[in-house]
Amino acid sequence: MDFTEAERKLADLESCIGSPREVTSDEPLYTGVDLGTAYIVVVVTDAEGEPVACELEFAQAVRDGLVVDYSGACAVVRRLIRKIEEKLGRELRTAAIAVPPGTDSRSCDTHRHVVESAGPEVIMCLDEPTAANAVLGITDGAIVDIGGGTTGLSILKDGKVVYTADEPTGGTHLSLVLAGSYSIPIDEAEAIKKDYSRHREIFPVVKPVVEKMASIIRTHIKGHDVSDIYLVGGTCCLTGMENVIAKETGLPVSKPTNPFLVTPLGIALNCAASKR
Repeated sequence: MDFTEAERKLADLESCIGSPREVTSDEPLYTGVDLGTAYIVVVVTDAEGEPVACELEFAQAVRDGLVVDYSGACAVVRRLIRKIEEKLGRELRTAAIAVPPGTDSRSCDTHRHVVESAGPEVIMCLDEPTAANAVLGITDGAIVDIGGGTTGLSILKDGKVVYTADEPTGGTHLSLVLAGSYSIPIDEAEAIKKDYSRHREIFPVVKPVVEKMASIIRTHIKGHDVSDIYLVGGTCCLTGMENVIAKETGLPVSKPTNPFLVTPLGIALNCAASKR
């Protein structure tokens, strides 16, 4: 898979973190809000889907796709939205959200209420792997979104989603294993997990959890004639995990350079596309 265009947009988005690009006073802006288990991310694009702004904050207001701290989630989203609005000198009026596959309508409504408490109107709710595909542009294969709490996937045939699934096991589980193995607090384990220079050291410790993720993927793609697997989500930043998944599934596995930002950007791109 050629990720050239996806990598360009992701690099442009990275450059916007905390430093949005200039926009005119009247051009349409579209917002994607990703309420993750570890991070809440807000991305803004223009009408052409080009990144304009990005703000993110570590938060533990969501667990396995469910908002467990409603007031905390609202506070973080409001803070991020206000940061972007102040820097752009513009009000953000339209947004999209995404949830793990299989999330019930009540939980989707809760996500929507969190975002609308900050001002923007939520015009669409997607499942996370499908949102990610707005960046990747996959027509056939399985997109696997491994976030902080769950491993979710969407299987596509001829550009259409034919199957979705989501199961617990994500980055938080890696951190818990590290915390137990090193006898350290969970926050310190999180920091070690994000340190690329220590990935080779910690990989043998967390490999059983990665194998569990691979097992989830293998179970759900069985019988669907999947030819390729594409990884997104913050947990997929772990160096080498794609090799374990490839070995366990027997399929080619690819991921962009920064899989963490794929889904947040995809949410915003879907928001922009809905208005074209």
